[in-house]
Amino acid sequence: MTAVAGTAVDIPTDDGAADAYLTHPAGGEPRPAVLLYMDGFGLRPSLRAMADRLAGAGYTVVVPNVLYREGRAPVVDLPEFIDQASRPKIFERLGPMMRALTPERVERDADAYLRWLTGRPEAAGGPVAVVGYCMGAGLALRTAGAYHDRVSATAGFHGGNLATEAPDSPHRVAGRLRGEVYFAHADQDPGMPAEQQERLEAALTAAGVTHRCEVYAGAHHGYTQVDTSAYDEKAAERHWEALLDLLNRTW
Repeated sequence: MTAVAGTAVDIPTDDGAADAYLTHPAGGEPRPAVLLYMDGFGLRPSLRAMADRLAGAGYTVVVPNVLYREGRAPVVDLPEFIDQASRPKIFERLGPMMRALTPERVERDADAYLRWLTGRPEAAGGPVAVVGYCMGAGLALRTAGAYHDRVSATAGFHGGNLATEAPDSPHRVAGRLRGEVYFAHADQDPGMPAEQQERLEAALTAAGVTHRCEVYAGAHHGYTQVDTSAYDEKAAERHWEALLDLLNRTW
C-alpha cells in the first residue's frame, strides 16, 4: 500500500459548506478520483481509515459529511464502539436528519461534491467512481443516475431500501446509469429483503446496465464498519476485493 496524505476540507454547496475528508497518495500526482458516501453514523476515524486504505491503493478519495446542514461531523455524539444497545438512541437523533436529506438535496449536493473533487489537482481528469455504505449506497445510486456523464463506476455495500415501491426509490434511476455497477447486500439485513434485491436486479437488467449484485451470506447490515458490532472481517475483506477489482477495471 502507498503512503497517503489526508486532510480536513470544506466543500462549498448551495446550502453552505460540507465538511469532508480528502485523502490521496502522498506523492501528490493526479490519481483517479472516488467520491465515498458515509454510512449513517457519519464521518469519523474508522471511515477516514477506510478512505485512507482506498487512497493507499492509488486513488484520490473524498468523504463528505452529507448531514452538514445539521452541523459538522460528528453531528451526534458517538461511542468509540457502537454496539446493538447504543444504536436505538443514536438513530433516534439521526433518523430525522437522514430523512431531511431529500432526493433533491442529494442531487444538489452531489453536483457540488463532484465539481469540487474533479477540480482538485490531486484528481485525474475524467469521470469519478462513486461508492457508498449503508445510507450512502442509495446516495451513490442517486448520484450516478443524476450525473451519469461524470460517474465512471458505482458501488454500494449493505445499502438499505434501495428498491422500494416508492415513486422516488433509488432503483428507479437505473435507466440513467452508465459505467459498471456493483452492489453487495447482507443476507441478514431487514432493510434490504429478498424482494428488494430482486427488484434492484431486475431494474438494472432491464436498463442494460453492466452490473453484479451479490449477497454476502451470514453478514449483517453494516458488515464493513469495524467500529460497530455488525463488523464481519470476512465480509469486509470480500468487499475490499470486489471494490478494488471494480476500480481496477474502470481505470
